[in-house]
Amino acid sequence: MLKRTGTVVAAAAVAALALPAADAHATAIACGASVSTQGISGNGCISAERWKDGHVFFRNITAHTMLTNSRAHASWVEYEAYFRVVSGGHWVKIGNGRTVVQRRSTVGPVEIGSTDRVCGPVNVKVEIRVHVRPAGGAWSNWSSAATSQCQT
Repeated sequence: MLKRTGTVVAAAAVAALALPAADAHATAIACGASVSTQGISGNGCISAERWKDGHVFFRNITAHTMLTNSRAHASWVEYEAYFRVVSGGHWVKIGNGRTVVQRRSTVGPVEIGSTDRVCGPVNVKVEIRVHVRPAGGAWSNWSSAATSQCQT
């Protein structure tokens, strides 16, 4: 009995060490609507973190996705993300990737790519769009998310 208790306490201590400390500067992630194709769904998600280089403020815009597999077997899922400034910008690919999503499970947020932009005199709205597909399957429609986080 004492050996079993010691094992449980040791396992709890190892688990506590493995948990990362909370980041005081963690960036919030906002997600758009879900899109799906062939049992795979994804949400386009965006985060923006403001930073300064000398006297100039920048923001790092990162595209993420949440992936869900409703199939009865694990699937490779491909994804890609595009970025634009809403007022007159054109879409630019900022990343893509692929991962395994186990059957009937969700993974994410998975970081796809990021871009740095100067914070202009106006708090400009930026947008990402993400689509997903099971490997070799058809692409889903687009899931979009937007932010304008260049406030002081």
